[in-house]
Amino acid sequence: MKIAILGSGVIGVTSAWYLAQAGHEVVVVDRQSGPALETSFANAGEISPGYASPWAAPGIPMKAVRWLMMRHAPLILRPHADMAMMRWLAAMLGNCNARDYAINKSRMVRLAEFSRDRLIELRGATGIRYDERSQGTLQLFREQKQLDGVGKDIAVLKADGVPFEVLDPTGCVAAEPGLANSEVPLAGGLRLPHDETGDCFKFTNALAQMAATQGVRFLNDTAITRLAAEGGRITHVETDAGNLVADAYLVAMGSYSPQLVAPLGIRLPVYPVKGYSITVPIVDEARAPVSTLLDESYKVAITRLGDRIRVGGMAEISGFTKDLPPARRATLEHSAGSLFPGAGDMAAASFWCGLRPMTPDSTPVIGATKVPNLFLNTGHGTLGWTMACGSAHVIADIIAGRPPAIETADLAISRYRNAA
Repeated sequence: MKIAILGSGVIGVTSAWYLAQAGHEVVVVDRQSGPALETSFANAGEISPGYASPWAAPGIPMKAVRWLMMRHAPLILRPHADMAMMRWLAAMLGNCNARDYAINKSRMVRLAEFSRDRLIELRGATGIRYDERSQGTLQLFREQKQLDGVGKDIAVLKADGVPFEVLDPTGCVAAEPGLANSEVPLAGGLRLPHDETGDCFKFTNALAQMAATQGVRFLNDTAITRLAAEGGRITHVETDAGNLVADAYLVAMGSYSPQLVAPLGIRLPVYPVKGYSITVPIVDEARAPVSTLLDESYKVAITRLGDRIRVGGMAEISGFTKDLPPARRATLEHSAGSLFPGAGDMAAASFWCGLRPMTPDSTPVIGATKVPNLFLNTGHGTLGWTMACGSAHVIADIIAGRPPAIETADLAISRYRNAA
């Protein structure tokens, strides 16, 4: 079967890999000059199945009001006349209850843990390298009340069988020795020893090269303009380089997926939530992080990637804007600089933003659509890197008509119709 994949971020490229391994003829189309040049380019770098949790949770509306008032706010809302934004916000708030949180959390952890295992398997089979480390993730609490409130998370980890450690300040320093130089007091931390880190951009490009040797074609610098349909099926993709015909079509265009499928009568509730990162050259290894640290106060991830520190976070709801306000950089520098002072050259850091494709329930949309030869693999939000290999593995099974290794019915777009 010939399959056209629309989008060459980490989701599109991993999908191409698994579909090619299954014996299909695969072509990947993207408007950029190469893979992973948008949302997959400079994300936080953490692969954290244990922290796979919905943004929509009980208590979030009240927390959001407080966050909006903070100087270094983890949440920024820049509303404008956008009905898609309003619908998405309303649906997200509708998920902020205990019942929906539990359902969404179980879906996310199921997929994230499956994905972690597939990544380990892929690494072992191919020897792919991407500044990877397997030294766990430390969620750091600056305040005692944060540590005191960790019971709910621990209960979920226990229920899902995820190994964890609750650490006092001394234990936090033992896990991340650079914290010995912290300029702020530490209350404690929650560590997940099996989490990983890695450079998503390096991974995606290395895998794309491997896929190309397996016959996958990459059509770069090619803008997708429309999915043409006739007789209830997709007949071809219209691009600025001509029409592309395939037997099946997979949409993996992140935040831009809804616009492509809307003319087909498919309402895909994915909306961009902007995130920021800085990539800091290390100047003092002894002061730098060794893996990933999550700064709970600012919702910022600080990750070691080879000779660099990636500092990423924040959630800005502002549509498709890609400006780089200095205040956002200041938040990232404040978080990393106060915990790991002197570790990196902040003045030499590169500053970046990406549009995370978020669903209202934080669960990606993976599976078939009402159009028989059209499939979706999108809406992963902040967890595209964590969930990429698992998502690609199951969509390859779905397209081939094979039963996936995990339950996927509740990942499909049909769950929104069922909820309605």
